[in-house]
Amino acid sequence: MTVPTDTMPEIVDGLRDRLPDALPLLVDVAADLHAHPEIRFTEVHAAARLTAELERAGFAVTRGFAGLETAFVARWSTPDAPPGTPTIAVFCEYDALEGIGHACGHNVIAACGLGAGLLVKEVLERTRAAPAHLVVIGSPGEEGAAGKVPMIEAGVLEGIDLAVMVHPSAHDSVDGTTLSRVALDVEFGGRASHAAASPELGVNALDAATLSLNAIGLLRQQLADDVRVHAIVTDGGQAPNIIPEHAALRVFVRASERAHLLEDVVPRVRACFEGAAIATGCSVLVEERTPAYDALVSNPVLADVARAAYAALGREVAQAPITGSTDMGNVSHVVPSIHPMIRLIPDGVPHTREFAAAAGGPEAEPAIADGAVLLAATALAVFRDPGLAVSARTAFDAR
Repeated sequence: MTVPTDTMPEIVDGLRDRLPDALPLLVDVAADLHAHPEIRFTEVHAAARLTAELERAGFAVTRGFAGLETAFVARWSTPDAPPGTPTIAVFCEYDALEGIGHACGHNVIAACGLGAGLLVKEVLERTRAAPAHLVVIGSPGEEGAAGKVPMIEAGVLEGIDLAVMVHPSAHDSVDGTTLSRVALDVEFGGRASHAAASPELGVNALDAATLSLNAIGLLRQQLADDVRVHAIVTDGGQAPNIIPEHAALRVFVRASERAHLLEDVVPRVRACFEGAAIATGCSVLVEERTPAYDALVSNPVLADVARAAYAALGREVAQAPITGSTDMGNVSHVVPSIHPMIRLIPDGVPHTREFAAAAGGPEAEPAIADGAVLLAATALAVFRDPGLAVSARTAFDAR
């Protein structure tokens, strides 16, 4: 099916007409979340604010989905929607980063998702243009914990036809991909001793950690260009005059293809830890304490709809590079999905203090406004032409 781009300017213009009523609230929500940054699975303030706004707007809200205190699912449908009416999920993220706040702009993501829900509901109630099932999903713990995975396992995507969200970035794009990712928590065990009086009696766990990082550094020469391995030391010992009996690392390993990551790269990285333990006489424990992230698969039909919306918004879409990792990738392997990027600041790099400042500054308002309209326009185009949902599913099944 050819995406009806000729109708998109009308859809976008209609949404822009309604935007002034919603935008002050959306900007306030983004500022509120920015002022109260909460890391993975502690987003109590953010979840409370978002669910309160959705409930106030007439959505039926379920809190604590999948046993996650800060997850929620908010639903709204047009009256008497017939069988076969598409169900579209809009995802909100709202967790911050340790020590650096909303440097990934999840406060903007949350405001855009909330805005899309409010705009679609308001337009369809006013115009009665199409039947619809709309779901706004609050997914906590995207940063480092793959919070969408337990929600998927608990059935959050059952009955969902399409899923969308938007993420702030340095550019506008609609069909980029991401890297699959595995998180490894590594603990080395040694034996403590006095570092000056009797160092020969100790077994140095920090030496094992250091040696493993050097081994990974050498391994990188034999890794494909898309592979990334990065680590931090989470425990380097107790005091300089004590031979460290415990040391720990947290390591992220990424690659484009999940199979290549799991079957080739991760075993080779694990061997670095095992070899370092043997060389130093330490024990080693390597665990995967969070679910793996799948690489994002952008649905081409939905991407074309979003591209038309961006054009109507006057934004020029760029070819997106491979970037980090997201649990929206896991969603994209279950239902047709897109994860567009929206420009917050030119040349902006997420996970920096500059990006965090922009997410809480005046630059956030145009990204919130256009991001909410982008998602709402994409959803409305599908509700008005349900054949797009069928085409999106066909493309999903054929990939």
